[in-house]
Amino acid sequence: MSQRIIFAGTPDFAAVHLKALLEANFEIVAVYTQPDRPAGRGHKLTPSPVKSLALEHNLPVFTPVNFKDEADIATWESHQADLAIVVAYGLILPERVLNAPRLGCINVHGSLLPKWRGAAPIQRALLSGDPITGVTIMQIVKALDAGAMLVKRELTIAPEDTSGTLFERLATLGASALVDSLPAILEQKITPEPQDEAQVTYAQKLTKDECPLDFSKSAAQLSLQIRGLNPWPVATCKLADVTYKVFAAKEAQATDHAEPGTILEVNHEGIVVACGHNSALTLVTIQAPGKGKVAACDLARSKKDLFARGNRFA
Repeated sequence: MSQRIIFAGTPDFAAVHLKALLEANFEIVAVYTQPDRPAGRGHKLTPSPVKSLALEHNLPVFTPVNFKDEADIATWESHQADLAIVVAYGLILPERVLNAPRLGCINVHGSLLPKWRGAAPIQRALLSGDPITGVTIMQIVKALDAGAMLVKRELTIAPEDTSGTLFERLATLGASALVDSLPAILEQKITPEPQDEAQVTYAQKLTKDECPLDFSKSAAQLSLQIRGLNPWPVATCKLADVTYKVFAAKEAQATDHAEPGTILEVNHEGIVVACGHNSALTLVTIQAPGKGKVAACDLARSKKDLFARGNRFA
């Protein structure tokens, strides 16, 4: 017997999950997503990836600004759902909404809970140098990401992963875990596991204040920062009062003990910069203001005086 499911989500990460559910022929009776937002240079109102996918499949779409309006709550209740699946929706659901589906609401979260509750779990795992991350399917309760866990799947963070690639890999993992476990969840055959509150950590939202690279830190720390902030908000460094975005870098062999931030050389891999702890970092892909992303070695060779050995990033 089919079960009536509400899906609530907004970005690409969520759309991957909705697509997997549709391909597995689960019955989605309603899709909830954030209202259309201005995007691009023309600031044209643009539907979310979840809304676009839902409309392609002729699913009813609802875009409440919040759930403070009685009419929005009543509409949610009218779907008479067995379960609601929430993936990166972006709205807080009040208790009446959470309690409306027969089996409540579940969430696919991009970390191995109870580690990294909150807004930016994927980025914080990478920024912190965690070797392993994953996804957790949990019951939704009023407290942030504090519900009992139903399913966990692990993923090794690769040395080349950025937040962007990790998002893609975890979306695939989460969608697979959801489709595989959903029949057992609907039949209540999985015993919920409470989270250990003593192990909780929080993943705060990223801000642009975290972008500037401090070359007094080790190359290993800076590499994590660059990977964790790619594709947003992107690490930065300043040379001669010009701020460059840094999209890719790699640890290098320190050839001397120059002051942190000093350009040691330009080679075929990029711009080698002295860092703290007697380490060095090669800037591989950078972007000048108003320009596109380029290989750092090409930019440096086109501006040899600016990127000359001995010049120093602020």
